[in-house]
Amino acid sequence: MHYTKTFLTMFSSEEITRFESLTTPFYYYNLELLKDTLKAVKETSSEYNYHVHYAFKANTNNEILELIQQYRLGADCVSGNEVKKAIECGYTSEQIVFAGVGKTDDEINTALDNNIFCFNCESIPELEVINELAAAKNKTAQIALRINPNVNANTHAYITTGLEENKFGINMWELEDVLVALADMKNVNFIGLHFHIGSQITDLNDFKGLCLRVNEIQNWFYDRQIIVNHINVGGGLGIDYENPQQNPIPNFEAFFKLFNDFIELRPQQELHFELGRSITGQCGTLISKVLYVKKGVNTDFAIIDAGMTELIRPALYQATHSINNLTTTSTESKRYDVVGPICESSDCFAKALMLPTTKRGDLIAINSCGAYGEVMASQYNLRDLVKAVY
Repeated sequence: MHYTKTFLTMFSSEEITRFESLTTPFYYYNLELLKDTLKAVKETSSEYNYHVHYAFKANTNNEILELIQQYRLGADCVSGNEVKKAIECGYTSEQIVFAGVGKTDDEINTALDNNIFCFNCESIPELEVINELAAAKNKTAQIALRINPNVNANTHAYITTGLEENKFGINMWELEDVLVALADMKNVNFIGLHFHIGSQITDLNDFKGLCLRVNEIQNWFYDRQIIVNHINVGGGLGIDYENPQQNPIPNFEAFFKLFNDFIELRPQQELHFELGRSITGQCGTLISKVLYVKKGVNTDFAIIDAGMTELIRPALYQATHSINNLTTTSTESKRYDVVGPICESSDCFAKALMLPTTKRGDLIAINSCGAYGEVMASQYNLRDLVKAVY
């Protein structure tokens, strides 16, 4: 699917006029782009009969969730409240998977009460608790083992999850003990294997490495006469933060084809994915206003009214977002440090960024904020949570 229309920074004059009438900062969501992205996901995954679950942690805005649900994606949840939210937004119990390394008893009970499709489990102690809580309800919980494949995703250290040094998953050297423990658990049903190697992965070779490792691990289970029905390879497909106009929709065709080419499924096995950022990332823009332009030593500071409270990724991951001045009429350019108002030196969106000459009152668009933007917002410095417009 080739997407040619530019949505993200080339706003129409009518849209910019509308923006000028609104209180900044705010999140702007382009629902038409989200629909096109969802169509691409459904069309390309359906070619292989793959199951896609939307990772709620990327964005839990109600409008976003309800639109995604219309495309019949499942829900990948990592908290009890996300499970509740999925139910509220119309996702069926059979569509919901509950992952996470630290599920509380209350969260597990919530999931059991809602008869979710599967728990992705990360340790023997967690399996023991789920078994005990399910027994108390006279229920059987379907579980998948999240296995740490020890595959290095070439991404930021804070968002890699598939190495033995990470807190996630069960290591291969633990699996014999896990199988022994499962044999004594009467209230869990082992139906799947789960993997996830990280986030914002742009080199598809990393996923090829995952496929080959999954094949090895499947053979380990096969040697023990174990074949599960469901293989979940997680998510992690990245987006183009530097060129969102040119690449507003990730290459889902190549992504799903790679798994079809390299993963070896047994008959009747189903392949599941948990995609978040790649679905919602490019449909969101953070619109802000320039409060002051302050002289600096090497560059001037463009101080805007959005901060790390609205978009924490640059402060947390040293992440880069493309930034545009929407309202300047200047034909000259200067370098600016684009910074927010929060009392932290890390409250900075870009350093020495070349922008048209910028002045107080100009509108600034920070692109690619549809994932891990609004959902990670805080009220640090007692700031208000800002609204979303569509």
